[in-house]
Amino acid sequence: MINGIPGIRLRGAAVVAVTTGAVLAGGALATAPAQAAAAPAIAAKGGFVMNDANGSALYTKAADTKLSTGSTTKIMTAKVVLSQPKLNLDRKVTIQMAYSDYIVSKNASSARLIVGDKVTVRQLLYGLMLPSGCDAAYALADAYGTGSTRAARVKSFIGKMNTTAKGLGMKNTHFDSFDGIGNGTNYSTPRDLTKLASSAMKNPTFRTIVKTRSYTAKTTTKTGGTRTMAAWSNTNTLLGSYRGATGVKTGSGPAAKYCLVFAATRNGRTVIGTVLASSSATQRGKDATRLMDHGFARLG
Repeated sequence: MINGIPGIRLRGAAVVAVTTGAVLAGGALATAPAQAAAAPAIAAKGGFVMNDANGSALYTKAADTKLSTGSTTKIMTAKVVLSQPKLNLDRKVTIQMAYSDYIVSKNASSARLIVGDKVTVRQLLYGLMLPSGCDAAYALADAYGTGSTRAARVKSFIGKMNTTAKGLGMKNTHFDSFDGIGNGTNYSTPRDLTKLASSAMKNPTFRTIVKTRSYTAKTTTKTGGTRTMAAWSNTNTLLGSYRGATGVKTGSGPAAKYCLVFAATRNGRTVIGTVLASSSATQRGKDATRLMDHGFARLG
């Protein structure tokens, strides 16, 4: 089994044997390049890491296998919003009862937004990416979709997500939701999500948000007062625990299991990648750590 992909065991073994033999024949075993280091084992069904500078793959495991993405979908939600022409991050969006009802009905992760409060787009993006608020995702989809009804606006927004995915060359990706609580056709791959994250990280607002460990929003109440929200904590535990970690987004769910899109920069070099369908929240962090360590070792 090579990189967790079944069906090519004998071929892979032959490659290893030939490579080892060639190195021994040349008397250069001690000087084999860092790239020859064994790839780490991960629990996740799929994984991918690349050199962000040039997009070259540093590790693959089922990198092009379609899997459920959970809330890593919200990276695309944020990208679509941040790609809007003449975006005003200080625009205020009024929180609707529909957003609250939605998270209750889905038992979804929440930014605990209060119905009737006016919340800026910037604050909604923090609420989307740190506590993974599905209420914030709904508010953004409603605000930046087009149509005369909420359903039409949401459908339009999801359409923008898929158009953006196509434009990024995400060939094995489809979104049917704004938050990852899919309806059967919300999927991507480790390689595609890494492409998306790399693109999103080029936006300075996105970069700032996803590396933030805690954020306190002050919203405007119905009566014009100020509400200081309980602080939002980033669900990405690599921030502050992995040297150089800069993001990006967790995800989980019955189908998705435990997912993590991650990035780190050390000595001016950035590795970025994805693990999908890991076995636990703790394990996805271990998987990502192994892949980043491997990526940096490959870069030398």
